[in-house]
Amino acid sequence: MLRVRALRLLGRRRASGVSVPGSCGPRHCSSGPLGVRDDAPGARAFFTTPIFYVNAAPHIGHLYSALLADALCRHRRLRVPSAAATRFSTGTDEHGLKIQQAAAAAGLAPAELCDRVSAQFQQLFREAGVSSTDFVRTTEARHRVAVQHFWGLLEARGLLYKGLYEGWYCASEECFLPEAKVTRQPGPSGDACPVSLESGHPVSWTKEENYIFRLSQFREPLRRWLRDDPQAVTPEPFRLAVLQWLEEELPDLSVSRRSSHLHWGIPVPGDDSQTIYVWLDALVNYLTVIGYPNAEFRAWWPATSHIIGKDILKFHAIYWPALLLGAGMSPPHRIYVHSHWTVCGQKMSKSLGNVVDPKTCLDRYTVDGFRYFLLRQGVPNWDCDYYDEKVVKLLDSELADALGGLLNRCTANRINPSGTYPVFCANCFPPAPGVAGPSARAQAEDYALVNAVATLPRQVAEHYDNFQIYKALEAVSSCVRQTNGFVQRHAPWKLSWESPVDAPWLGTVLHVALECLRVFGTLLQPVTPSLADKLLSRLGVSATERGLGELFFLPRFYGYPCPFEGRRLGPETGLLFPRLDQSRAWLVKAHRT
Repeated sequence: MLRVRALRLLGRRRASGVSVPGSCGPRHCSSGPLGVRDDAPGARAFFTTPIFYVNAAPHIGHLYSALLADALCRHRRLRVPSAAATRFSTGTDEHGLKIQQAAAAAGLAPAELCDRVSAQFQQLFREAGVSSTDFVRTTEARHRVAVQHFWGLLEARGLLYKGLYEGWYCASEECFLPEAKVTRQPGPSGDACPVSLESGHPVSWTKEENYIFRLSQFREPLRRWLRDDPQAVTPEPFRLAVLQWLEEELPDLSVSRRSSHLHWGIPVPGDDSQTIYVWLDALVNYLTVIGYPNAEFRAWWPATSHIIGKDILKFHAIYWPALLLGAGMSPPHRIYVHSHWTVCGQKMSKSLGNVVDPKTCLDRYTVDGFRYFLLRQGVPNWDCDYYDEKVVKLLDSELADALGGLLNRCTANRINPSGTYPVFCANCFPPAPGVAGPSARAQAEDYALVNAVATLPRQVAEHYDNFQIYKALEAVSSCVRQTNGFVQRHAPWKLSWESPVDAPWLGTVLHVALECLRVFGTLLQPVTPSLADKLLSRLGVSATERGLGELFFLPRFYGYPCPFEGRRLGPETGLLFPRLDQSRAWLVKAHRT
């Protein structure tokens, strides 16, 4: 009843013209797949990362993709707690010429290389707290069944034909390139060698008989899809890039290779002389994990959001939707695209020796710290730069000092000797600035803080919906600074519990600050799950009180009971986040060596 009454009270206050915060019980819903609100009962959401190629060990770019998907998924679970309503898959892409070549170079069988590197991805994601519900490998039997069934549909619909295919082929990118995307660069001998214009990887002229998909038939359907749904590919610059590609030539797509040349893959059904193209094989993983070709997959498709790096945009925003349309299915609900990470201004590469090991970073900065850094600093629209000093400065400032310091101040025995959630005094902090009595001590800035924190959950939800997690964290950080300003302004350490004048205001200042911390802890769960758990546990917030549906900020301000008022705080657990600057010199030295 508290929820309903509080919302009704808000309605009455708004109708009477009283200035109040946006909502004490935010219900931040958005339109989800198929026009259904994504927090409506029965609505489902399926998040995916790319499946990662196992020709090399994972780097921070791989982890960044996984963390973006993980945060989106975790935030959605806070909105829709039912475990059956949300799925999240990741995995490894284990077929193709690159794997075949990498295994040969390492003196391993392809299956052995795949097992080894896939295990590294699985271990990294476990250690980083990636909460996927499925980890798919393209060498699994279930995936082979899905790919060959999908192939059969395309064939039955007359969308595959056998023909002579020739062009520049890039083994590193596993794709053919048009002449316009090829340039010449001096090779090791000094001679001009053909390379990919975009990546610089070498290409070779290839001519062979393959199965070919009638991609050219799908130019107009793809244009309609992108124009009818402006958020189909997000952020907007990437959608415009796809539309620009569709203005260019869209030739039919080779979707197989000679088995004599590429044996490490899934055979074409009924034709063992051909191996299915690795990208067609890989993209079908998104169907494999939801039970395709069994009917159960329809409960999850197309309520699907792909999180991908910009380097594989064409495969996901042109080839994949065209293949789906060809098989009689809808394109995915959303394709969220992010840019890359550089290191000290340079692209990561093994030749430069600047590839950042994500496992080392998780150990060095803690799991929550490095998750926070990547998601706070990563901006999907453009490349972001990594260097050690930047990580230390951000985490010390925002997690150790601002957030951790605020929690320590408000729960310290000297200021809060009873170890409880103190009582809020409405006379000290009346419901509006103009309602001032002799005991009122709240200032205009205090009402601004209440407004900011009350509207924060909806603001954060909108940023998640717009694939701007960095902005969500920026908004939380801004409110943390405002709350520290509130505490600093009223200096509760200068007030006395023994004074009948000070005590009600002292309790109110701490109550407001703890309520702000409860909101921050709740909203940080998708990004820093362990740190948020530690914070909420210290405040005495139970596991059933941590969803967004239960996030009613400062109900006493609205004249209704607060379930936390008078409750004992949780046990002392030490620093919320330890400062890192003490080891700064060691970090720099370790990185350089």
